Amino acid sequence: MKFNPGWLKLELFCKGIKIDSSCDLSADARPILRTRGGLGSGLELVLAGNIYVNVPVVEHFVEKTPYVLLKKANSYFIEKNKAFVCKVKLPRKPKFYDLLTSTGKPMSRIGVMQGTYLGVYPTKVCQFWKMEPALNCKFCSVGLNVGNTEECEKTVEEVLETVKAAQKEEHISFVHFNTGFLFGEELDILAPYIEAIKSRTGLLVGAQCPPAPDLSKYRNLKKMGVDHVSFCLEIFNPDQFKHVCPGKSRYIGRLRYLEAIAYCVKLFGKGRVAGEIVAGLESPEDTIKAIENFAEIGAVTTVCIFRPCLGTAFENLDPPQPEVMAPIFKKIYEVCIEKDIPTAIAPNIKVGLVILPEEGRYFLKKLSARFFIREAKLGVLRLIYRLYFKTKILFKKK
Repeated sequence: MKFNPGWLKLELFCKGIKIDSSCDLSADARPILRTRGGLGSGLELVLAGNIYVNVPVVEHFVEKTPYVLLKKANSYFIEKNKAFVCKVKLPRKPKFYDLLTSTGKPMSRIGVMQGTYLGVYPTKVCQFWKMEPALNCKFCSVGLNVGNTEECEKTVEEVLETVKAAQKEEHISFVHFNTGFLFGEELDILAPYIEAIKSRTGLLVGAQCPPAPDLSKYRNLKKMGVDHVSFCLEIFNPDQFKHVCPGKSRYIGRLRYLEAIAYCVKLFGKGRVAGEIVAGLESPEDTIKAIENFAEIGAVTTVCIFRPCLGTAFENLDPPQPEVMAPIFKKIYEVCIEKDIPTAIAPNIKVGLVILPEEGRYFLKKLSARFFIREAKLGVLRLIYRLYFKTKILFKKK
C-alpha cells in the first residue's frame, strides 16, 4: 500500500510507540510534559506531509505496540514489526523552556508547545477536581498536572513573557487558552490574558472553556479580537455523558454546550467554532452523530482519541482500535465539504493531539466530481482567510 501518514497518525494514537535504546530523546526531542492537556502529553513526531502527532509512550497499552522508534546515522525512523515504515522528524526542545520569567518561574511551567502553537492553562485547576466527591471527567488528567508539572496559576505578565519568547523562537501564530470549570467565571478570568496578547503581540488567540451561562459574554470575547472558540462536550451520548463527565452533566448539561456552539457560530462564523469530542468512550455511531449535529449548525468537530492516562479513573482501559475510528475522521472531512465549513484557515497551525479535520482527507477513497468542485471552492476561501490572518499578525508586529 502507498504510505498514508493520516492512517499512521491514527495508528500511533491508538497503539503508541516504544523507544529503542538507539534514540537520544534528551538531546533531540521536545520533553514529554504532562501539562495542560487533560488527555496527556506524549512524544511529538512530525510525519510526512508536515503532520504532527503526539504519540503515547508511557501508558500501559504501549507494551503491546508493534511500533518502535529508532535512530540511525542521525536520522529517526519508525519500524512496525521490525519492518521499515517511514522516516520522521523530532521537534527539538525549545530554548525558551529553560528561560525564566521575571518572577523566576521556568517558562515551560507557564506554556507549552503543542504542535506549532503555544498552549496555556492560566488558571487554577478545574473545580470538578476539588469537589467532594470529585466530579472531574474520568479520562482527564488536568488535576494531576496543574500545580505539579506546571504552575497552578500564572500572571498576565508571566504568560506574556512566555508568549513573546515562543513567538521569537518558534515563530508561533496562535496562542490557545483553556480552562476547567470555574463556576461560570472562566471568560472573565481569561479576559486580561487575551487583551494583553492581542494588544502586545498581535497573535491569533483561541479560547476553550465551559459555556458561559450568559451567552452575551461571547460578544465581548469577539470585541477583544478572539479568533477561535471551542467547547469540550467530550461525549455526545446523553447516558454516557453522565457517566464519563459527571461534573459537566450536573453543573452544565449537554444542552448548554449545544446552545453555546450554535450561538458562537452565528457570532464568529463557520470555521471559527469547534465542538470537541473524545472518541473511544462511546460508540462510533454516537460520535458521528455529534459530527453531523455540529456540522448542521456550522461548527467543526475536533476529535481526540481516548488515551488512558496514568493516574486517571480510566488508566486501565484500552484505547479504541484504529479500524473502528477511521470512519469518524472520514465523516468529519466529508461533512465540512458538504456544509461549506472551511478548515485549516489560520496559518502555521499544526496539532499533535488530534487528527485535524483537513487530515480526514487521508481516509477518503473515491471522490466525485461534485465533491472536488466543493472542495476547490473551500480551498479558495481557505487561502483568503490565511492571507487575512497573516496580514493581521504582520501589521500588528510592525
